[in-house]
Amino acid sequence: MALSRKLLNDGEHVVLSTRTHVKALLLPAVVLILVAGLGGYLSSLPNGDHAGVWRLVIWVVAGMFIVWFVVAPFLRWLLTTYTFTSRRLITRTGVLTRRGHDIPLNRISDISYEKSLVDRIFGCGTLVVSDASELGRVQLRDIPHVEQAQLTVSDELYRRADRITPWADDGS
Repeated sequence: MALSRKLLNDGEHVVLSTRTHVKALLLPAVVLILVAGLGGYLSSLPNGDHAGVWRLVIWVVAGMFIVWFVVAPFLRWLLTTYTFTSRRLITRTGVLTRRGHDIPLNRISDISYEKSLVDRIFGCGTLVVSDASELGRVQLRDIPHVEQAQLTVSDELYRRADRITPWADDGS
């Protein structure tokens, strides 16, 4: 799940790497069960000369539903990653067309989280990263253990701030 080492700069290391919570696959799992059950039931109904053709049509339609509503969301979940390194936030997403977005840590001004009731039940939440760009904030939805992720990234931000501008006693 971590970012490939060849994509990291010299001296850069991964602080946190994650993808969305597995709850994103709950609805596709329900769809898979329903489509398989309905397909099995409907394929048992046709009798007669054209029963084979009807069964083929039923399973082709069921297969299209499974590809669209189960396989595609699974691939999106599998191929979407969020990585915080010692220098930047890296987001990668996409199945056929890959998209990436990097935000340098020195541009991040705040990191917070939001948890709805459902998120609390599943143990995930939305990590909100506020930066100095025109967009203002990036929401990383359904991050597992969002509170721990927020603490880890905050610690890295503070460590980075201490390295860049160390606190010095000026004698006053």
